[in-house]
Amino acid sequence: MKQLIECVPNFSEGRDMSVIKQITDEIEKIEGVKLLDVDPGKATNRTVVTFVGTPDAVIDAAFQAIKKAGQIIDMSKHHGEHPRFGATDVCPLVPIANITMEETAAYAHKLAKRVGDELEIPVYCYENAAFTPERRNLATCRAGEYEGLPEKLKDPKWKPDFGPVRFNPHTGVTAIGARDFLVAYNVNLNTTSTRRANAVAFDIRERGRPEREGNSITGKPKLDANGKDIWIPGSLKECKAIGWFIEEYGIAQISINLTNISITPVHVAFEEASKKAMERGMRVTGSELVGLVPKKAMIDAGRYFLEKQNRSTGVSEEEIIKIAVKSLGLDDLKPFIPKEKIIEFLLEDPSQDNLIGMTCKDFANETASESPAPGGGSVAAYIGALGISLATMVANLSSHKAGWDDRWKEFSDWAEKGQKIKDELLYLVDEDTRAFNRIMDAFSLPKGTDEEKAGRTAAIQEATKYAIDIPFRTMKRAFESMEIIRAMAETGNPNSVSDAGVGALCARSAVIGAYLNVKINASGLKDKDYLDSLLKEADEIVEKTKIAEEEILEIVNKKITD
Repeated sequence: MKQLIECVPNFSEGRDMSVIKQITDEIEKIEGVKLLDVDPGKATNRTVVTFVGTPDAVIDAAFQAIKKAGQIIDMSKHHGEHPRFGATDVCPLVPIANITMEETAAYAHKLAKRVGDELEIPVYCYENAAFTPERRNLATCRAGEYEGLPEKLKDPKWKPDFGPVRFNPHTGVTAIGARDFLVAYNVNLNTTSTRRANAVAFDIRERGRPEREGNSITGKPKLDANGKDIWIPGSLKECKAIGWFIEEYGIAQISINLTNISITPVHVAFEEASKKAMERGMRVTGSELVGLVPKKAMIDAGRYFLEKQNRSTGVSEEEIIKIAVKSLGLDDLKPFIPKEKIIEFLLEDPSQDNLIGMTCKDFANETASESPAPGGGSVAAYIGALGISLATMVANLSSHKAGWDDRWKEFSDWAEKGQKIKDELLYLVDEDTRAFNRIMDAFSLPKGTDEEKAGRTAAIQEATKYAIDIPFRTMKRAFESMEIIRAMAETGNPNSVSDAGVGALCARSAVIGAYLNVKINASGLKDKDYLDSLLKEADEIVEKTKIAEEEILEIVNKKITD
């Protein structure tokens, strides 16, 4: 699955949009990234830019943006209300999909080194990319701001992590880091009272509220031995919150910033706000996501609410997200459109799903046309997807069968496994056609000079290997589905045992059909060692599949006739 990271650089210019346009143009030149937001501030004289993409593309786009900012922003003339010490003041990377924080921090180091070496801009690494605990906090790294840099850079304790140890009055210094995704999230209350909304906000936010004598609202603040307020922590970590009244909606809200959704996810904040509101005589009517959200946050929420209902979580992503939207009340104030609010959906390229986006009729007609693609490989993957879908259906039916309430989790787990296999097989439907197109593209390369001939031959071999690997993946996933199909035939809802049998037939056809595509594409590959090993494993998968199909059909037929 594609890895995605977000980059949120802050540039020290928020008044001259022609300057910002030059910077964002550099970002948009890079293939593999998508510019999501440009947010300038006149008072702060600062612009926050947000873009997302694959890690290497994001690093390249960030580098080009930092380079351009260093050329066209003169820090010696900069004034604004926000703390700053560089033309590109901060540049955090945020893991979005299929990538760990550790991997993201490594990309931050890669970017920081390149900025320091090639642009000769001093760089401090902060948050999860920090090399020392003292530098984790951005405010500590930026202490003294731009004006304090000449003296700061003389201090050995503040030697930059990358780049020269000298003050550049034009560019200043840049902080590059890796941090968690920040979610701006508002919870709607059935009140117009800002004070009461604030009370709930103080109940849940990590900082909490000052401890008071007597009345918790009007009492005199309690002080410690140093004369400072004593604070009562709130119930949620990594949570900032305040209450306010929204004229547009005519209600009070709890405005929340979740600074680490791996510690306090959206659904946990919603549930805790609902609980605390109820304790104070109010009710949460819904909520609102401000800006974008990673898909995982919505999937986690949907699964949480399904599990609360003792319902299977092995349903489609679309259904899980629908449950999340309804449970969180995200459509309370206005329609919530996942395609416009979830980062991964904004990055989807509709052209990459040419086949699975079709109707069944259109897919059959396209297959029956005079075009060589889609061919047997795509059809094999689709048959496999149908087979595991049947088994997943049996699991979901079994999870809420009357009298089987205590077994819902058992079948939910099977259904989740089935959904993962189904999703990969659907991906392979289109990927098989793309693999075929790779071969065609390779054969169309020029072959005039010796260098061109060598490049063409190498491209053909690489494309051929990929065209073998894709149906081989179909074989492995379809065979893997046999375990789930067998479990559903043996222990699933007996009224659906025939569906498990049809699933086994589909899985067998998918394995053998994909195997034919492996063998026909293998004829053009010169890497015999690789091929011998792969074909040996493929032969074993075919034989194991045939045995599994026979055993499953025996179980099915016995249950049907008993």
